Amino acid sequence: MAIETIMVVDDSETDRFMLTEILESAGYKVTTAASGEECLAKVEETPPDMVLMDVIMPGLNGFQTTRALSKNPQTAHIPVIVCTGKEQATDRMWALRQGAKDSVIKPVVAEELLGKIKELG
Repeated sequence: MAIETIMVVDDSETDRFMLTEILESAGYKVTTAASGEECLAKVEETPPDMVLMDVIMPGLNGFQTTRALSKNPQTAHIPVIVCTGKEQATDRMWALRQGAKDSVIKPVVAEELLGKIKELG
């Protein structure tokens, strides 16, 4: 499946903007959500080809939202890349156990992120 549309989920408007710029510059269509709850609602309406998920958010955090996506038969096929502010193996391991396909560390390096998207596409 070709990845064309990516949903950026982050409670930081600045991070959403920066990630959107990186992705749109690479030719992807981007949708955004400011919370886990908004992500789950939008994914039901218009499923993206991939989700880029922040970890620390109020309400449902990124791990909880990733788990909800991966456990739902309607959304389990959507790959999730988790964005974490901490470079810890435990965060990566926990993200993968929740159903994420990969993770990147903030601040996101455009080449690294785009490489991971291509690998999963």
